[in-house]
Amino acid sequence: MARSGFRGFRGFRGVGGIGAWLREGVWAIPLRRYLALLVMAALVAGLTYGIRKATYDDRSCAPGVVRPARSNDCVGVSTTDYAFGQKQLAETIGAIDRENRSLTNGKGGYVTVALFEPFTTTDADILGDVLHELQGAYLAQWKVNHDANGEGPPIRLVLANPGRTGASWEHTVGEIERMTKTSDKLRAVAGIGLSTAENTLAVRELTRRGIPVVGTSITADSLANGPRSGPGDPKPFPGLARAAPTNTDEARALASFAKVAADRAVLVYDDPGDPYTLTLQASFEKLLRGSRYQPWPFTPLTDRTKEGTTANDFRQIRELLCDTAPGVNTVLFAGRHTQLRQFINALGKRGCMQRQFTILTGDDASYLTGDPKLDPEALRHGISVRYTALAHPDAWFKKPPRTGGSAADAQELNELLNATTAISAAKTDRPSPIGDIDLEDGQLIIAYDAMRLTVEGIREATPRGRTAPNLADVADEWTLIKGSSGRVNGASGWICLDNYGNPYDKAVPIVELTPDRHARFVEIAWPTGRPPQKDCLPPS
Repeated sequence: MARSGFRGFRGFRGVGGIGAWLREGVWAIPLRRYLALLVMAALVAGLTYGIRKATYDDRSCAPGVVRPARSNDCVGVSTTDYAFGQKQLAETIGAIDRENRSLTNGKGGYVTVALFEPFTTTDADILGDVLHELQGAYLAQWKVNHDANGEGPPIRLVLANPGRTGASWEHTVGEIERMTKTSDKLRAVAGIGLSTAENTLAVRELTRRGIPVVGTSITADSLANGPRSGPGDPKPFPGLARAAPTNTDEARALASFAKVAADRAVLVYDDPGDPYTLTLQASFEKLLRGSRYQPWPFTPLTDRTKEGTTANDFRQIRELLCDTAPGVNTVLFAGRHTQLRQFINALGKRGCMQRQFTILTGDDASYLTGDPKLDPEALRHGISVRYTALAHPDAWFKKPPRTGGSAADAQELNELLNATTAISAAKTDRPSPIGDIDLEDGQLIIAYDAMRLTVEGIREATPRGRTAPNLADVADEWTLIKGSSGRVNGASGWICLDNYGNPYDKAVPIVELTPDRHARFVEIAWPTGRPPQKDCLPPS
């Protein structure tokens, strides 16, 4: 075979030569097979490459929503009924989509508001928070569109997802800005439920680009405008308004309620902390000036929804607590809900079971209602947990104060829930357009009020004869949301904004975590120690 092959190659002379070579039959059949195999391999390779290329290049999840490079997280701004793969959110998002599709962009048109939340979160507690804020935003959208008494423009609601951890905030902010320049007429962003570093960056960039933002449940002082005692811009977030009080105001309300004595309390805090825990810590430290004990730190993982090893820290801290003087009975806890639950569970097995302790903390504790990992026995044996809530369904129905809010304002939300449920039952086979309702954690209520605040700014800024306001005019409205006629009479209480966009002397419900994992309303407290005056005008 070697000789024949060599002779054929050596005897090759142009086309005729190769024809004679093939006619010898030595290489004819193998060559045909090789050529066929090569053609087939090329076709398969091309088809495989085409499929892989199409799969790789198609990063879309839904209109306006894509997967960034090196990520499977679907981020961006959704304008359809796309539920981000979350079954819990599907009913409410479907209701929002139906309301949006009922609007027209013809004469008069609509104005768009983006709800900015981590819709793809994998944390069950945060997902529950997102659901409740989504439901509250929808209810407010429905109310302002159907009970507008001729006022406009109608409100279209779209969903802005910065990713499960907020890491893709830059992409989503870019999409939001693009929609301010199109027929979408996007004029504000609501939501921003968590006081995180990523959300701080997102709000800073949104407001830098001139886009008004209304925070629902953000409470960190570092994510707020306000007077500065030293160098620095008093408005690092120009155009930001908030429906919830700052951590400082929550701490002041908590101190007013609990009458915290520095010599009878200790501080347990997150080190190095995040925007929420750091400002809560700073507020608590002011209350404990003169305390006989240094504060005790614990170190969680960067992702504070994870367990980490902080349970080990808390086993040691509980024994330090037992070593304190007998008069010490209060713990101020500056930490997130996962670590708070670990701390409560640890105290349930303390060596000084005869001593009783009250834990006072911020609104992040609301996540513990329904947490199956919470040890109820700890709350039955000398440990009580009281915290500042953003809202509570019972707050205005049990001996309400004369000012700062009213039972009538809170009842409006209950009637709205009944109305939308009745309409849904009449038109569809669904008892509710947004699924099961849970008001206890306050998230739905505060999100409802935040959306109403957003719409108030949009509508007051819209000139007569115009269908939409300028972005800058909406942001300017925040300083005028005050007074007996300008305030928002929210279901969570009056919202009277100061010149920095923060609610003045906002009602702060104090609630207690029960052994059956519910939030029992205790009483309303106030940052100033008393309800605001009827005029609701922030003092100089």
